[in-house]
Amino acid sequence: MEKNDMIIVSVDDHVVEPPDMFERHLPDKYRDLAPRVVHKDDGTDVWNFQGLEIPNIGLNAVAGRPPEEYGIDPTSFDEIRPGCFDAEKRVLDMSANGVLGSLNFPSLPGFAGRLFGSLEDKAAARILTEAYNDWHIDEWCGHAPERFIPLAIPAIWDPDVTAAEIRRVAKKGCHAITFPENPVPLGLPSLHSDTWDPVWKACSDTGMVVCMHIGSSSKLVVTAPDAPMDVMIVLQPMALVQCAADLVHSPIWRKFPDVKVALSEGGIGWVPYFLERLEHSYRTHKAWTGADFGSQTAAEFFMDHVILCFISDKVGLQLVRDHIGIEHVTVETDYPHSDANWPTAPERLLAEFGATDLTDPEIDALTHLNAMREFRYDPFSIRPREQCTVGALRAEAIGVDTAPVAKGRRFAHRKGVTISELNPTA
Repeated sequence: MEKNDMIIVSVDDHVVEPPDMFERHLPDKYRDLAPRVVHKDDGTDVWNFQGLEIPNIGLNAVAGRPPEEYGIDPTSFDEIRPGCFDAEKRVLDMSANGVLGSLNFPSLPGFAGRLFGSLEDKAAARILTEAYNDWHIDEWCGHAPERFIPLAIPAIWDPDVTAAEIRRVAKKGCHAITFPENPVPLGLPSLHSDTWDPVWKACSDTGMVVCMHIGSSSKLVVTAPDAPMDVMIVLQPMALVQCAADLVHSPIWRKFPDVKVALSEGGIGWVPYFLERLEHSYRTHKAWTGADFGSQTAAEFFMDHVILCFISDKVGLQLVRDHIGIEHVTVETDYPHSDANWPTAPERLLAEFGATDLTDPEIDALTHLNAMREFRYDPFSIRPREQCTVGALRAEAIGVDTAPVAKGRRFAHRKGVTISELNPTA
């Protein structure tokens, strides 16, 4: 396949919310409760919510910065690329990267929306959750509906309220919602509990994809407090295997077989061995554990219910056809995080595809058709297909500067940062 003929839809990117996001979506009664951006004396910008300071961590928004300036220090809006928080500029950055469509996970409220649940006034928490979703769907995605896939956050403290929110946003054209890959570290019932049945029922009824992103439980892979940050960075995506094991042995898919779960930012290289181990465990232990996948193999049961994605995964692509299944896999760019392949997603994808014997139709399935089907995203109804290719999009982004820009740090760049220094905001 020629690079300029590719069509790319990313199912895992991120938004850094702009300071004015709540201004048009909260009733007057609740305006004083809304998080506000405060510019501190040290030059950083933080969100203030009920006395809690929530910084924008550097690694969350380093697109366009040289790697030497990556780090975990708080940052400010004038240090990060405008495409992180400005929808118009984001579309230009997507076009410069040859990316047609993008699903954006939240930053401020956490991947699973847990921030608002910290309020004692749960009515106010619900209003803030609805306001966030309205901003995301109506403003961020509404700016260019042919370019964005809406993603709602849950009212994670209450399954019934979350179910109602799922039904509400579904009517607004949103077909995906975030959910923690493990609710237990958040002090909530596990995926094995029937507590969440109203949520799964609402997702089943509306065709809502459940997106479980790495770190959405706010639990990082910590082997030791003094382990270098590299340990967590290497292990975190693969840690989604724990969620996979929970899901396949939970009652969710037996009760609600229509529910699809996207394992977001988890990669695919670990999946073949997980399926092999799953089959071995089922054969060896089902007689006494009671595991039962009916007429399906354990691997078939799991794969029927998941959507996988990858940024860069040479091993997974070598095995995708025979050991995973082309129809289950999508791509991601992870803009503007540190793992992002911006602005060279087409080049990097094509290089990895070139090391396989994948056909052009299989590449089309991986790069956009699977995502369009699973997330009910139809950009071609708004934008002609020939204007959706890498070549066409990049032609529209002429003049967008993608060269790395050093901003300079207020803090001395620190090497050897340990896991104990990271304050997770997922």
